[in-house]
Amino acid sequence: MLDPKFIRENPAEVKRATRAKGLAPAIVDRFLKVDNTRRQLIDRIEKIRAKKNQLKQDQVEEGKKLKNLLRRLEPDLRAVEEQFYQLAYEIPNLIAEDVPSGKDETENKVIKKWGKPEKFSFKARDHLELGDFLGVIDTQTAAKVSGSRFGYLKGDAVLLEFALVSYALSVLTDKKMISSLAAKISPDFPAKVFVPVVPPVMIRPEVYTQMARLSPRDEDERYYLPKDDLYLVGSAEHTLGPMHLNQTIAAEAFPLRYLGFSTSFRREAGSYGKDTRGILRVHQFDKLEMESFSLPENSSLEQCFFVSIQEYLMQALKIPYRVVAICTGDMGDPDYRQLDIEAWLPGQGKYRETHTSDLMLDYQSRRLGTKFKRKNGENGFVHMNDATAFAVGRTIIAILENFQQRDGSVLVPEVLRNYVGKDRIKRG
Repeated sequence: MLDPKFIRENPAEVKRATRAKGLAPAIVDRFLKVDNTRRQLIDRIEKIRAKKNQLKQDQVEEGKKLKNLLRRLEPDLRAVEEQFYQLAYEIPNLIAEDVPSGKDETENKVIKKWGKPEKFSFKARDHLELGDFLGVIDTQTAAKVSGSRFGYLKGDAVLLEFALVSYALSVLTDKKMISSLAAKISPDFPAKVFVPVVPPVMIRPEVYTQMARLSPRDEDERYYLPKDDLYLVGSAEHTLGPMHLNQTIAAEAFPLRYLGFSTSFRREAGSYGKDTRGILRVHQFDKLEMESFSLPENSSLEQCFFVSIQEYLMQALKIPYRVVAICTGDMGDPDYRQLDIEAWLPGQGKYRETHTSDLMLDYQSRRLGTKFKRKNGENGFVHMNDATAFAVGRTIIAILENFQQRDGSVLVPEVLRNYVGKDRIKRG
């Protein structure tokens, strides 16, 4: 949620961001109208209460009149405040100046490439062909058991999954490694390690809404459990973000960094007929997600730090990738800036998204009530970042396709070999 005062004072800027993200800017006008009514009601009620408190004991009749007036006005205020927050929640975040303008993913901008895609001397197989040949991916049985867009990982694919998890944990909890990566951002950039977390995979609707990840625009993507009034999360950060709900934290404690592992659930409602082959776009998948809370002056650098971690992990695996600046029309409503990493997939002959990094500023924390307090008494809302460490399924796809051999076997990336216990995945 944006600061209401900022919206009142900068309606044109808010409308530009709203329009750029594909929403009708008229919502800003509706908000301003409701906001004005709300402030007038608050002012009137406060004056009536003040007058009532000043009455003398013998002014009983006047007191009754004021009390009855408050009884009529207070429900009006509650109704207006409900409208106020509903509209405020629908207005998207502002957009950083360096975000490219564009209507959809075709206008995203590649800002960096690393690694050279392998030119095989044989026809490259895609991950499903390899997974079937090696006996490590089974979508046919999953379709019988659970329906489309599900898959079984088996054998060495499971070892790869937990190798990725173990490797990421080893990097992000290593003080020396984090210090090295932080120093590349800035000499005095905080080198605080990540706290590993296994968060809940279910979330209350009101908290999901406060996280700005549940709205009329994306509720079709979410799995809802009506009997329990809970949603299944679409990513670990959905329950990492509310860890400091309604807390005020001393400024010296920041940054707070977490690495969450969870199974995630998405309906993929808008992708009918798209990526139906294999496990690239499925309803259930595992992810390692980074989440941080930082002081406002450090949040932009924190996103750079997150992207540097993502690049380090991909370079360690030796998977070619590119960094992409997501354009205005393709980024999420809560995002101020979004950067993606796309891995080269030889089986498809193109780059596909494996990582994302989202800077929200105080858009989420304002809704969550998460604040900082400095020693001088200054307080404000913290800034929040989230980013993928590993989207496990998609990273397994990238490993299978990039390290495949002519005989159908797959080399295990060197940094994962101690965790997997072998250097090559072969047909059993």
